[in-house]
Amino acid sequence: MEKQELLQVKGLKKYFPLKKGFGKGKTQYVKAVDNVNFSIYRGETFGLVGESGCGKSTTGRTLIRLYDVTEGEILFDGTDISRMKEKELLPYRKKMQMIFQDPYSSLNARMTVSDIIGEPLDIHRLASGKERQERIAQLLENVGLKQEHSNRYPHEFSGGQRQRVGIARALAVNPDFIICDEPISALDVSIQAQVVNMLEDIQSKYGITYLFIAHDLSMVRHISDRIGVMYLGQLVEIAESDELYENPLHPYTQALLSAIPNPYKDKHKERIMLEGEVPSPIDPPKGCRFASRCKYAKSVCNEAEPQLKEMGSGHFCACHLYD
Repeated sequence: MEKQELLQVKGLKKYFPLKKGFGKGKTQYVKAVDNVNFSIYRGETFGLVGESGCGKSTTGRTLIRLYDVTEGEILFDGTDISRMKEKELLPYRKKMQMIFQDPYSSLNARMTVSDIIGEPLDIHRLASGKERQERIAQLLENVGLKQEHSNRYPHEFSGGQRQRVGIARALAVNPDFIICDEPISALDVSIQAQVVNMLEDIQSKYGITYLFIAHDLSMVRHISDRIGVMYLGQLVEIAESDELYENPLHPYTQALLSAIPNPYKDKHKERIMLEGEVPSPIDPPKGCRFASRCKYAKSVCNEAEPQLKEMGSGHFCACHLYD
């Protein structure tokens, strides 16, 4: 069966202007996301990994239009939503939802769980009265909470329970696509696996498509069908999960994966230590952005920006080593 693209991202850029001081001059921009291209197929989980500050979360927030797009296209089910006004976006808000990293600050402390989960139902006029209460009870059950939790406030729950409330809120409008922005990084290790398993069960039951943004490379491999690796605002490699972990091509990906602890095999595997500093996203280097930290860098790496090219079946890499 042929895979269907739910989301296509073409040349996506998100620049943040820096505030000027007293002196006049050219406005500078933080190039948080700079010419990103990828697709997500219907029903799959696409993982997005990279160092802090590489642009993962900004990519997710731009895709769902919490941030305006500087340049590029976001095709959701064939329709470009990148320039839509808020009124035009409303139907797509129902189809696209987000689970945030911090399960406390993302919930309104003054609202009960019932009001938090019911708010999307009210905004999109999906249910009211008894039907609304039944829908909230069903959502709580889907995320492993009980109906009596509905009248409590966020501060009365543990971190894991709060994140379950956030997941229930995202599910309230029956979305096609959910962006999971590091949904387990603020949770205890003992709770992380429970939340990930629950997300997998929900996906299996409802056929939801995920963009899963995370730092934990082991967990990303577990949950993702395909993975994209970001460095300084750009994608440097995309491949199926097992292919990326077994055969990483980009030197940055190789360094990331070498840091994963594995006590059961490859005990003598060499840890690749990256030297140097990540370049500034305000003034990124002309050529390859990883060149200053790459032991394989050659002259062309400082002159020309490598393009994302297919190296094998569905395995893409942006590196001059393979030109």
